Amino acid sequence: MSALFSELRLKGLTLKNRIGVSPMCQYSAVDGLAHDWHLVHLGARAIGGASLVMAEATAVSPEGRITPGCTGLWSDKHAERFAPVARFIKSQGAAPGIQIAHAGRKASTYAPWEGRGNLPANDPAAWQPVGPSAVAYGADITVTPREMTLDDIRRVQDDFVSAARRALECGFETLMLHYAHGYLGQSFFSPIANRRTDAYGGSFEGRAKFLLETFSAVRAVWPERFPLTVRLGMTDFLPESHTVDESIELVRRLKALGLDLVDVSVGGNSPDNSGIPYGPGFMVPIAARTKREADIAVAVGWQITEPAQAERIIAEGDADIVLLARAMLDDPHWPFHAAKALGLPNPKSVLPPQYHRVG
Repeated sequence: MSALFSELRLKGLTLKNRIGVSPMCQYSAVDGLAHDWHLVHLGARAIGGASLVMAEATAVSPEGRITPGCTGLWSDKHAERFAPVARFIKSQGAAPGIQIAHAGRKASTYAPWEGRGNLPANDPAAWQPVGPSAVAYGADITVTPREMTLDDIRRVQDDFVSAARRALECGFETLMLHYAHGYLGQSFFSPIANRRTDAYGGSFEGRAKFLLETFSAVRAVWPERFPLTVRLGMTDFLPESHTVDESIELVRRLKALGLDLVDVSVGGNSPDNSGIPYGPGFMVPIAARTKREADIAVAVGWQITEPAQAERIIAEGDADIVLLARAMLDDPHWPFHAAKALGLPNPKSVLPPQYHRVG
């Protein structure tokens, strides 16, 4: 029996296998509104046999977008556009999920194929980024964010709650808060980005405060029957970064507030990537440690491409589910090809009956 193709129970959901589609920004929305691209992109991967299909980082407010092309959930109209996407994913036997986010100091940038760094100030599509402190990210992202006031913090937390409510109304059954990749939640936790001297900065307690409060507020409106998850940047692999120890302690505290699964990722708070030990499955050791020390379900991604590699991660208990990104872009039917490679007796069963004539 393949571990990768075993079921996973998360709250009221039973996932049919341990293969998920990671949230992947498409930079293709119009005024934050999802459209046919998102339906086809995510729907194709649900057809391909993944058990969990996560919609991209979706902004809780217009200022929370990474680029003008990012999706949003800040109005009922935005929710209406996502509802068919969630419905179709579910119709294919996958759990529909969405990641809600605020880009923080990495906002107001070009889509990757249009340019690099911040939109120029005179561009009508540009806006002023905000962050925990008035510290620019660096490299091509040079705009200094406006330091958030306490009122700003409350407003953004309310935006997360409203987006969570709308995600539920859309029909999404898994919700992920984006606390990684240098976006707002992560930047509050990072001493690289957070230089505050009030209750939201300084010590571990202060830097964790925004993340814990926001999670708790969302937990209050997200139903217990569905998983509430977090993508957490565990470290930047730099001396000045927060540590893996701190991140695991944060996971423990989030679990006490009702966290069901953590997706371990990189920090993304600095353009200096020199310390990241890039290589196949390089986040797996940290995932295994987090699973063991925080006693919680864990997802992992990053350079997981081969079926045998994914099988080993699950079989050895290093993680509970793999969230694939580039591999799924390359091959929407990765689960089917994995089933063949791992010798499942009826690999075509991974696909819908319309596709059973494949070789």
